[in-house]
Formats: sequence, C-alpha cells, structure tokens
Amino acid sequence: MRKRAALLCGSLVTSVALLSGCVFQGEQSLKEMDQPQQENTEGEVAVSEESVNAGQTDNTEVIKVETVARQLYLLDENGMVVPQTLPLPKPETNDVAKQVLEYLVKGGPVTDFLPSGFQAVLPSGTEVNGLDLLEDGTLVVDVSKEFIEYRPEDELKILQSMTYTLTQFENVDRIKLQINGYDAEVMPVNNTPLSSGYSRANGINLETGDVADISNSRSVTVYYPAQHDDQFYYVPVTKRVEGAAESEYETIIQTLVNGPGYKGDLLNVFNEGVQLTEEPTVKDGILTLTFNENVLSNFEDQSIISKKVMDSLVLSLTEDEKVEAVSVKVKDFEELYDEEGNAFTKPVTRPEMVNTGRF
Repeated sequence: MRKRAALLCGSLVTSVALLSGCVFQGEQSLKEMDQPQQENTEGEVAVSEESVNAGQTDNTEVIKVETVARQLYLLDENGMVVPQTLPLPKPETNDVAKQVLEYLVKGGPVTDFLPSGFQAVLPSGTEVNGLDLLEDGTLVVDVSKEFIEYRPEDELKILQSMTYTLTQFENVDRIKLQINGYDAEVMPVNNTPLSSGYSRANGINLETGDVADISNSRSVTVYYPAQHDDQFYYVPVTKRVEGAAESEYETIIQTLVNGPGYKGDLLNVFNEGVQLTEEPTVKDGILTLTFNENVLSNFEDQSIISKKVMDSLVLSLTEDEKVEAVSVKVKDFEELYDEEGNAFTKPVTRPEMVNTGRF
C-alpha cells in the first residue's frame, strides 16, 4: 500500500474567516515518528473588532495559525471509510499520531473540520491514553473504556479507519490495541482478531464479490469515484478477485471496468467494452497501458479521456509499489487530452495524499 502524502496549506477552520490555501512539498522531521512529507504553513486569519464593538471595523488583528496536512479516514454518508486530507493545527509536541487519532473521535476537535457528508468514526468520548511504537513497526494504541461503545456493524470500519490513518506514517506498519492498559486480543464487540495486529493488508471497505473459491483468489484495492452534492471524491475498495498474479494490472483494470458491484453509491465511470490492446509494461517505475478507443469519453472530440477515468486508473494501479506513474495510450490516437483540453504529455503520478480537492 502507498503511504505517500502531499502538504495542503490551509488556515485553521474556526468561527473566523478562512483566507488562503496552497500546496507544497517538504521533508520529514520528527524524532519519534516519520511523518508524511510536509511543510509547516501559516494561514492568516483576520479577526475584526466588530465582533466586540459593533460598528467599529477600523482595526483588524491578523492571527497566524500553523497547520499541517493530515489524511484522516472518515465515514461518508454511505458508511464507506474514505481518506480526506485536512489542514490540522500543528501540534505543540511530536504527538502527531495521537493528534490524528483524536481527530477521528465523534464530537471531538474534528467537528469544525468535517467535509460536508462526512463524520468521524471513533465512539464519542474516546480518549487516547498512550502510544508505543515497537521496533517491528507495530504501533500499540491504548484507548479509554469509552472506545467499546460502538455498534457491531461499525467494528471493521473503526479498525480500518484507525489503521489507515496511522499507517500514513512511514514507520508504522500495523496497529495493536489496548483498552485502559490491557492488551486486546480481539475487538470488544464482534471479536475481530487483533493478536497479530491489523494492517493495510487486511483491506478497506471489503467486498468478496462473486468469487467462488476464496483460496484461489487474491485481494486488490481499487478506487471508485463517489459524489456528495457537487463534490467528487475517491473511495478505496478491497475486492477478492480471481486471476493469476502475473496478470495483476489486467485484473485491476478489469475490476475497475466491471464497476463497484453491489456498492451502488459508487460510480462506474468506464464505458462498456474497454479493453487493453497490448500487454502492460513497467519500466523505470512507469506503467504503460494501451487501450482500445472505448476508454475515451463520448464527446465530439474522441481524443478525450475523462479525469475520473484517469484518476481511478492512477490511484488503483499505483497501489503497487513498483508503479510510480501511469502512461495511458489509445490505439490509433497520437495525442490524448482531458476535458479541459490539456494534453497528456507525461505519465500521470499519484498524489501524495488523496481527496485534497487537488489531484
């Protein structure tokens, strides 16, 4: 699984006005835990004296708030676990892992940051008692007794949210759980096993599909678009699929083309009949794909590939550590463009963080 990130610069969301935002890249710089690549930023927030003295707007105080981009795995309105990149206040200490966990708690500090249609996942009142990072990459998370107050159907969502949020830090590979200092061998409600830890290898938004023989199948994680109001975002789904390991890229592409299946709130953005016309190749981290013309959008200019198709391909295929970028070609077409008329002159790389509003 990828653990990349990009830094979104934005100011703190409070009752005052948000003035600016930007995207940067930076270096890792924590003693206790490696962070996603980032750069500290300052957002200027204007506070007018009008809030104190009505009618007096002469004086404005500018407060600079340092924020850091973090990827939080939240629940969308359909109950799917989805990454959302948010600008969180820079913590005063190096407890960055504790901070992101606290921002997963319902009714906690994330409340003012939640995108429309999203909610936190950890039970209200849950406190993070402590964290212990072991040499093998296991992060032991000690939570308070309020953690156990969740519905059975939310158990895997809670585990997936915690695991994917914490493994954005490069030296965290899996998590284990303690409740008030006592090791939890299983989750407290539905008894999901935890003795070996929980990692991204366990998957997210799991779907077994129609695979008849689980023993002769494998898991792939693909990204489907979803929509809330006029906002599109991408949802990772781990599916069991049949197919030999050497046909991994073909299998991922066919899984995308087949669509999200029973998860009807996700969108299938591929036309029928999309096929590869040549075997995929990987060289120097670039995966080259050659499709038939069915991959193109149904516009008058048939050299257009939709952004959602390209995004789904890039996010899904770069889950493979060997793939740094994806080059898409179409048989008998010299050049390809997006909907805005921009030519795809270079392979498309994966964003370091997903669902930032900037791909």
